[in-house]
Amino acid sequence: MTDRYVAITGGIGGAKLALGLSKVLAADDVTFIVNTGDDFEHLGLTICPDIDTLCYTLSGLANPELGWGRADESWHFMAALDALGGETWFNLGDRDLALHVERTRRLKSGESLTAVTAHIAQALGVEHRVLPMSNDRISTVVLTGDGPLAFQHYFVRDKCAPEVTGFRFDGADRAALSAEVVQALHDDALAGVIICPSNPYVSVDPVLAVPGMRDRLRALTCPVIAISPIVGGAAIKGPTAKMMAELGVPSTAEAVAKHYRDVLDGFVVDRADAALAAAVEALGIASVTTQTVMLTLADRIDLARDSLEFLHRIK
Repeated sequence: MTDRYVAITGGIGGAKLALGLSKVLAADDVTFIVNTGDDFEHLGLTICPDIDTLCYTLSGLANPELGWGRADESWHFMAALDALGGETWFNLGDRDLALHVERTRRLKSGESLTAVTAHIAQALGVEHRVLPMSNDRISTVVLTGDGPLAFQHYFVRDKCAPEVTGFRFDGADRAALSAEVVQALHDDALAGVIICPSNPYVSVDPVLAVPGMRDRLRALTCPVIAISPIVGGAAIKGPTAKMMAELGVPSTAEAVAKHYRDVLDGFVVDRADAALAAAVEALGIASVTTQTVMLTLADRIDLARDSLEFLHRIK
């Protein structure tokens, strides 16, 4: 029986490792469970930023300059919308817009988000399985000194400027893991779970907030590992370090390991943070040091291989 894996991921940062995993594991050997806390309704359309980033990345269609959206994009729709006085703070490219229109149409016809995502992934040429964390709507809310903000308002419209005081995942208490996610985590051939280097608070915590997810991860007989999104005190991508500082949490790899402590068996730190490996192990979590900064496709593949080797070593 071939070993199979599950990777939990958010958008840009996690998608880099996901691409590496897709290059070293066959289509049937890894399932990607994706954060949907970023999803929102905009201009009458259902937007799923992390799912789309992952699908574009795995299909080779991602915009390499922006890190999100499609390559070879045009922006005529946004220009026309601006001329009409519409909301233009969230950019939707012309090619990207087709995906949102089709997703919205299918969802309104009664298809589940899981089914729609599978259709979109296949249409884009993605061979590996991409699963939303739930078919139920869960909305990440960023708590700030000026009041709560919908995630995309905080992240895109306000450019992460407000000071963060906490987070809330509206709808999580009423949500359920999809049957497909439960099956992926109940696979007899499951050899390990990898939490990709995504933002712990707004990319991974929404996944862990779905009722039953933490319990299922803790009950696994195979190891669960995470890759640190913090290197040398800074975030590789996005506002992770800023959020940690505002929450009074040290922006270190050790703090991220502690954040995931209840579900982790292993933690991957960058060579720049090798001195923190002992502190991670003092938490009762195995650690390994390697290069986690992924600038090239080769870097993504190397980190994927190192992560899989680490899983087998602690199994």
